[in-house]
Amino acid sequence: VYPLFATVGVAVGICGLQLVRNITGNPEVRVKKENRAAGILDNFEEGHKYKEHFVRRYVRTQSPEIMPSINGFFANPE
Repeated sequence: VYPLFATVGVAVGICGLQLVRNITGNPEVRVKKENRAAGILDNFEEGHKYKEHFVRRYVRTQSPEIMPSINGFFANPE
């Protein structure tokens, strides 16, 4: 049962982190009343900064394979 608790705990943690990230950093979410009264803003720089976060920049530099060494072994036999 403990692995199930750990898996659910990690999933809830990821959901919580994404919720906090959306509330604090998303340019389309406005919590304060004065920000909501501003209407629709065309702030493309803030939206680009929100979209290009650390994980996306890291994954972009990685190989798209799940196990590149095994794929290379079977794709290029010697």
